[in-house]
Amino acid sequence: MREIKMKEYLKKFEEICRQHGIKVTPQRLAIYRELLTSKDHPSAVNIYEKVKEYFPHISLDTVNRTLLLFADLGLAQIIEGRGDPKRFDPNLSPHHHFRCIKCGRIIDFYCQEYDQLKVPEDLQKKYIITRMRVNIEGICDECQKKTS
Repeated sequence: MREIKMKEYLKKFEEICRQHGIKVTPQRLAIYRELLTSKDHPSAVNIYEKVKEYFPHISLDTVNRTLLLFADLGLAQIIEGRGDPKRFDPNLSPHHHFRCIKCGRIIDFYCQEYDQLKVPEDLQKKYIITRMRVNIEGICDECQKKTS
């Protein structure tokens, strides 16, 4: 991630934390920075493995609770799938996901048609819809190469 963009995200992070009375600690900053720079949709364990390199005494529970806090604050989204551990996504712009059923990789994709999907009327009457995202599953290009 470009340094200028990272500074913008970190400034927004600090503003949101302060608005909610949350302390901006070095550990929280490190967790958020790792989330932002991740090339995939990391789990708490993935983030923990990286953050413990600079904070060896940090616990997995602390990382997990911090990521859940980030989701509550609107700084990340939680992506769950079929009993797998929660995965976190710092990309808050409207987008969708492709999930590989072999390796578990989650790939962002953008599609205006999917952004415009109409929620069925019976669902609108019965529930409060807060977000729509299309999840497509299949076999990714890397796994296809391995089986060829």
